[in-house]
Amino acid sequence: MRLVIALAALAAASSSAVAAGYPVTVRSCDREVTFEAAPQRAISNDVNLTEMMLALGLSDRMVGYTGVSGWKTLDETLRQGVAELPELSPEYPSKEVLLGADADFYFAGWNYGMRLGGEVTPETLAEFDIAVYELSESCIHVMDKPKASMDDLYNDLLNLGQIFDVSERAELLVENYKIALEDYQAGLPALPEPVSVFVYDSGEAKPFTAGQYGMPTALIEAAGGRNIMDDVESSWVEIGWEPVIERNPEVVVIVNYGDVTAEQKIDFMKSNPAFAAIPAVANDRFVVLEYVEATPGPRNIAAVQRLAEAFRE
Repeated sequence: MRLVIALAALAAASSSAVAAGYPVTVRSCDREVTFEAAPQRAISNDVNLTEMMLALGLSDRMVGYTGVSGWKTLDETLRQGVAELPELSPEYPSKEVLLGADADFYFAGWNYGMRLGGEVTPETLAEFDIAVYELSESCIHVMDKPKASMDDLYNDLLNLGQIFDVSERAELLVENYKIALEDYQAGLPALPEPVSVFVYDSGEAKPFTAGQYGMPTALIEAAGGRNIMDDVESSWVEIGWEPVIERNPEVVVIVNYGDVTAEQKIDFMKSNPAFAAIPAVANDRFVVLEYVEATPGPRNIAAVQRLAEAFRE
């Protein structure tokens, strides 16, 4: 019932939001960014950041998005969401792409459309009056931050709400997510101890996985598990297979995107004798999350629910 009430309130707020006063200043990683007015020609990079913009009803403030089809992460849900918005670049955009679209705002992150020392950064875009808001999960690349939590998602939505003068909408959306998650967790059977989980993103010679600052750590913990790499001080990182074997995960979470399918990643692990004794492999306990579910975004709550079900099978 609480979810229904929140949805109704969200709809009401969408039609009656009161304009916030400007200038508005928000924290973006280690910077304070001030907006004199709501952006009108925004661009988002990557599927999860674009879905945050869509969840806030900001498609009419956007001139396009970037960095989706190059990684084969455009599914039917997002295809319908972006509707007529063009994809301006299949991978990370160049500065020329952003300038060519006459953008006034870029929602990206470190390793989500920007690279340290690259040509597209908050500093390089500032001279063209393109403001940048950085994904909270990615801030670990430029500053110290707490371990990943659901607050990373909520913080980004609330800050976007301030930037675009839709704070009431953002606050109700976040409240709705919190209620949905709390209600779901309250009904879960208790586990004797957290389920040990390995996140397998990609790579055969060395696996690419999520450390303590990556969103999967927050999703796994919210579902009743523990990321076996939660002592790795990184967000997304390449490691060796040895610690995976040593730490014996009970469940492997496959991140599905790109040219190598989830089935191929599972087959690789099941066919390698070195992994045969890992409980997750021996007991065929694999869970597939789409890229858009495993990275910060509106599909995180559903991802927690699917993980929680898998942890209790």
